[in-house]
Amino acid sequence: MNLLYDHQIFSLQEFGGISRYFYELISFLEKDTFIDVSGYYSNNYYLEKTKYKKKSFFKNISFRGKRSFLNLINKRDSISKIKRNEYNVFHPTYYDTYFSDYINKKPFVITFHDMIHEKFSSLFPENDITKKWKKEIAQKASKIIAISENTKKDLLDIYNIEEEKIEVIYHGNSINLSNEVEININLPNNYLLFVGNRNGYKNFRLFIESVSSIINKEKINILCVGGGKFSKEEIALFVSKGIEHRIEQRNLNDNQLIKAYKNALAFIYPSLYEGFGMPILEAYACSCPLVCSETSCFPEIAKEGASYFNPLDIESIRYAIEAVLYNETYKKGLINKGKEIEKLFSWEKTCKQTLDLYKTL
Repeated sequence: MNLLYDHQIFSLQEFGGISRYFYELISFLEKDTFIDVSGYYSNNYYLEKTKYKKKSFFKNISFRGKRSFLNLINKRDSISKIKRNEYNVFHPTYYDTYFSDYINKKPFVITFHDMIHEKFSSLFPENDITKKWKKEIAQKASKIIAISENTKKDLLDIYNIEEEKIEVIYHGNSINLSNEVEININLPNNYLLFVGNRNGYKNFRLFIESVSSIINKEKINILCVGGGKFSKEEIALFVSKGIEHRIEQRNLNDNQLIKAYKNALAFIYPSLYEGFGMPILEAYACSCPLVCSETSCFPEIAKEGASYFNPLDIESIRYAIEAVLYNETYKKGLINKGKEIEKLFSWEKTCKQTLDLYKTL
């Protein structure tokens, strides 16, 4: 079987969950299929680890329109390879429908990672066309992969498409403790962990408002991993709550992130919405207690391994965190359940189910 993946996500992301997903697919499926990844250039960290790596593109230089220009150049190669018609299944890596005029009747699969653009449209610019792309690609795709039952439900609620067209295939866990390298890293003492972006639906502000009294009372800290440096507004919030000296932001590699999970008092995941929530499995693998929202996909993925809260209720968030901090038996129970739940998910399972789906086309 010949598979073609396009340039899109490897042009848009240097790091990120979606490009990591396609890296896992490509790395596993190349054993049993012939794979091609279109594009001339990419600075993507994961693609660089494969034989499909591209030439770097002004890697350490930022300029306005860089990603758009890179995407435009790579699109030419994608169109050329689609026209050549040397593949059995095409799997675009993001939602741009540029290929519609060239694919003819060849089957293609699209993965829907979430419905954030539809459910939180106010967070995106008015001229953002991702919503338009997604609606069009959902209608035209031969098959749709939804990464959770919750994402499938959102797809059915928002688009008028047949349920039989959608296949739920869960993600795996990218943290591999067997590859862990012993490192020295200076982490804060007694900290709660927050991972990823902090904007809008990630609900970071309400998390800070709910936890500030615990921080001051118990003299514990907050470590934020990724998401960029704190904004002026965030710093002002920390100062107003008297916790500016107890919170810090860092960018960590995989081995450092493992250490951060392992040493945390708990991992807090207050997001209002996620398509899957990969950090859930990361925390479980590292025996880190999980405290998270009770909304969207969280109960589906985290199951009985989490201390849940209403993400719009400050008291609920605080209570769920305190339950883990002050009850050692409860905390250990969550850790043990989490480790068992994490075993239900694997990239091997994801890739085999995806290959089975390709073979139906």
